[in-house]
Amino acid sequence: MSEQFTKNIRIVIIDDHQLFREGVKQILAMEDQFEVVADGEDGEEAVALVEKHNPDVILMDINMPKMNGIEATRDLIKKYPDVKVLILSIHDDETYVTHVLKTGSAGYLLKEMDAKALIEAVKVVASGGAYIHPKVTHNLIKDYRRLASEDEREESEIGYKEVEYRKPLHILTRRECEVLQLMTDGYSNRMIGEALYISEKTVKNHVSNILQKMNVNDRTQAVVESIKNGWVKVR
Repeated sequence: MSEQFTKNIRIVIIDDHQLFREGVKQILAMEDQFEVVADGEDGEEAVALVEKHNPDVILMDINMPKMNGIEATRDLIKKYPDVKVLILSIHDDETYVTHVLKTGSAGYLLKEMDAKALIEAVKVVASGGAYIHPKVTHNLIKDYRRLASEDEREESEIGYKEVEYRKPLHILTRRECEVLQLMTDGYSNRMIGEALYISEKTVKNHVSNILQKMNVNDRTQAVVESIKNGWVKVR
């Protein structure tokens, strides 16, 4: 799905709970190509550590003393536009998530994630992609669905027709349409593979093809555009 790293992925972890940082380190140590070069406990320290170590990925908590993760991410991206920040949070509220993503972060993970999701997210973000926790994606879609319903009601009052559901077979294969629908339903790659009886690697290839054909950067953009175009059913 993304460019393969040929060198170690250098990682900085920023979280004000030492026990959580140690747990994340242990998970990342499972991958030979991951190298945690530093860790810190607040946003101010994050800025200093990035300047010193020039990491590939920063795992950034949000709620921290002195400078929170949102402020630190905004400052880092302003100073280092190519920096890749992966937000770690307990919040899955769509309004909160949208606000955080506007800082320019490359991904958003919930702290309830499993080890496999964390490893996948770091690899995707390090390779230039974007990664959003499936539960967060589902909540963003629900919010979009609510706004779309309000727009449809307004359009109905002034005589507009409801958007017709149609599969995008002019650009996607039937299998890719199935994968796109399950992405909209909030399924992770593993869940899509189980639903369609295909391997997770095959799912990743389908997702990569979908993003390329739709000319979008990540899964969330693909889903939102598909809803706008009436290519998927929001269930």
